[in-house]
Amino acid sequence: MGEFDKAVVKASVAADVTAPVTAPATATAAPLLVLRGVRKSYNLGQRNECEVLHGIDLTLERGAFCAVVGPSGSGKSTLLNIVGLLDRPTQGNLALMGQETTTLDDAGLTRLRGQRIGFVFQYHHLLGAFTALENVLMPMLGDAGFATRAMTEHAAELLDSVGLTPWRDQLADQLSGGQQQRVALARALAMSPALLLADEPTGNLDTVSADAVFALLRHVNKTQGTSVLFVTHNPELAARCDHTIEVVDGHLLPAGAR
Repeated sequence: MGEFDKAVVKASVAADVTAPVTAPATATAAPLLVLRGVRKSYNLGQRNECEVLHGIDLTLERGAFCAVVGPSGSGKSTLLNIVGLLDRPTQGNLALMGQETTTLDDAGLTRLRGQRIGFVFQYHHLLGAFTALENVLMPMLGDAGFATRAMTEHAAELLDSVGLTPWRDQLADQLSGGQQQRVALARALAMSPALLLADEPTGNLDTVSADAVFALLRHVNKTQGTSVLFVTHNPELAARCDHTIEVVDGHLLPAGAR
């Protein structure tokens, strides 16, 4: 564990998980995310039709840092896919930064997702034949269609922020698991997203690397105001988030229900 990792781990502070999921709304800004009556079914109209999410209501304020917990198969990943605009709800409404998304076409969803949302997954999904720097550049290239000096400098700054400057020109498949996940986090921040969705980002890491990645997420939340939804099965990490959203059988449990 490097000096950077030690510093960010020390900076991570255990948070009050008894606070409500939503903070008081301000008069100057709409909540970051609002879901109302969101349902999701698969195999619509078929004999094996199955509803996975059952009328989800959720408000997430800007700057929130929330753990999403629940047993396997409870609907956590489905919820994250809908919040991340990777899938559409069967019913209900979803507004991101005051913009209703359920009426957008696919191109509109893609544009909004690319500009406002970053993703960090359990499997880093880096391109192994490309360097760490090139991987971080990918979202900016996808948005602009070409690389500029400013983009390269921004990618380098992001790698520096996660302590990977010495490895910026290393091929991704030659990095350790913890290093790869930090590259994935830098890539997720390339477009300066308002919302960062992390789906079990520490699930394949050892304890030390998991603590370092979690501390980086917290650092981004505190210093940049990026809202974070963090799916985890690790109760110790969940307890260090500001709020906890529990999903059971496609429903959100009220705070204190257990």
